[in-house]
Amino acid sequence: MQPFLPSGARVLFLGSFPPPRAKWSMEFFYPNFINDFWRVWGLLCYDDKTHFERGKTFDKSAIEAFATEKGMAFFDTASQVRRLKGNASDDFLEIVEPTDIGSLLAEIPDCYTLVTTGGKASDTLLQTLSNACADMSLRAPAIGTYCEVVAYDRALKWYRMPSTSRAYPMSLEKKAAFYSSLLPQLRG
Repeated sequence: MQPFLPSGARVLFLGSFPPPRAKWSMEFFYPNFINDFWRVWGLLCYDDKTHFERGKTFDKSAIEAFATEKGMAFFDTASQVRRLKGNASDDFLEIVEPTDIGSLLAEIPDCYTLVTTGGKASDTLLQTLSNACADMSLRAPAIGTYCEVVAYDRALKWYRMPSTSRAYPMSLEKKAAFYSSLLPQLRG
């Protein structure tokens, strides 16, 4: 999947890697229909967790329009991975090539906020940012919080959010409460 970097994007969401294609319900980020990412945003912005659902799939065109309007960009913390088992579990995901975050940010100059959506993504971004800013004391923020870091010639806020996978033991409403802290960072 190619990065989704709309003009004027202010927030870059970084997951670990999409699930195997057989699990996709659309050709966009967080494509697995049992993942709650788009339900969280439906709940937060429309008070309707099913807002982006169309039967047993997500509505890609509605999601892209929403993300563009809100200034949300998407990619993964890894450009190349090796799945050690044929599933979506981060536990069986080996990072072969981390993403060049600096190149992504160069394409979205209004972006000063990074968001990781899960443990593997956070661990990978921590390593990437540590290398970019040479700050050996940098630590991943606690779930639901952020830290500030200077990297890639800009001051960034890095938010760490809980995984929206249904395998993550947290209710949709509680996940949405964590993600609501991002609303001030978005446009509109």
